[in-house]
Amino acid sequence: MSTQSRAMEMLVSDQWDAAHQLIQNESDPLSCQIHGLLHLIEGDRGNAAYWYQRAGLALPECSIESEKERLLSQAFQK
Repeated sequence: MSTQSRAMEMLVSDQWDAAHQLIQNESDPLSCQIHGLLHLIEGDRGNAAYWYQRAGLALPECSIESEKERLLSQAFQK
């Protein structure tokens, strides 16, 4: 199982801190998006924007739940 899929499983299980610790040292675009999502959930939009920018993206305009579903799908395609 990839780091990204493990982090998303933790996130779905409400293990925010564990997901954050796992993903924070990764630098690939998907990991940066997951890291950004974690900060969106936390309410830290500035930090979230930084991580999405590292992935080459703007902050998502959809709901957090929709973004979580999108990233879950990507994480389990790896």
